[in-house]
Amino acid sequence: MRPRIGLIDTGINLEHEALKGQNVDLTVFSDEARDPSSKIHGTAVAALLVGARQSRTPGLLPDAELIAVDAFHRRGQDDRADVYNLVRAMNIVAGKDIDVINLSLTGPDNVVLKRAVEAIAKRDVMMVAAAGNKGPKADPLYPAAYPNVTVATAVDRRLRPYRRAGRGEHIDFAAPGVEVWTAASVRGARTKTGTSFAAPFITAAIAYIRAHSPELTRMQVKQVLAAAVEDLGDPGRDPVFGWGLLRMNRLDLAAGSGLQSGKAVTSEANMQRDPADGAISLPSAGTVVD
Repeated sequence: MRPRIGLIDTGINLEHEALKGQNVDLTVFSDEARDPSSKIHGTAVAALLVGARQSRTPGLLPDAELIAVDAFHRRGQDDRADVYNLVRAMNIVAGKDIDVINLSLTGPDNVVLKRAVEAIAKRDVMMVAAAGNKGPKADPLYPAAYPNVTVATAVDRRLRPYRRAGRGEHIDFAAPGVEVWTAASVRGARTKTGTSFAAPFITAAIAYIRAHSPELTRMQVKQVLAAAVEDLGDPGRDPVFGWGLLRMNRLDLAAGSGLQSGKAVTSEANMQRDPADGAISLPSAGTVVD
């Protein structure tokens, strides 16, 4: 069974060589015309998930189907969305028989968003959220800190925590998120940094497991993931790394599954830092800002 992934993010450039011809079903809420250069976040996350196998940025699951919603509009240099559109987007993708939703966005607690997360979890849809990039002393961000959400934090290639990653008891798993090689907004590729780009690693693993073992419950899937980590930091689960770094090659995958090694999308060269990814933030008023 082909994995089916939901994605709620900013605009996605479907003409990018990494995504052209891939199995991407994109819904766009805003009717405003957007320059492809403004679609950097969504394009980068989508390419990490399903980038073409022969492109410069092969995705983790290049044969998967991606059901994506661009729920954002451009305001100045920021991508913003109200809570209504985020919840609407979540309901759209959850209704399309997906295995997991990737939410590389963050913000404060919001009762409407919380109820939407609870409702989608009751439909047995898993959700992966970025921990956020406000720093290790920041309060937990949402939707990551809600129950029923699997939370991704970021590490660099030396297995050190990303210096701006959020921390807390809600952190579940770590994945590459510093200088990750992925699609640029218009063409070509570049490195990106932030917990937004760690989340797709966890999302891809969940999508594969659920597609090939649909009988597993959400808790059982998390147990499979926890058994496939390299424990970092304090023994067991901790507020920095969660259960530890997810190692794709430790998952019990059949030969030829198509789940690519993390090395395929982690740059070993051109290690220039992207100073601010900014998992997109969601104020309680319902706007998304960086």
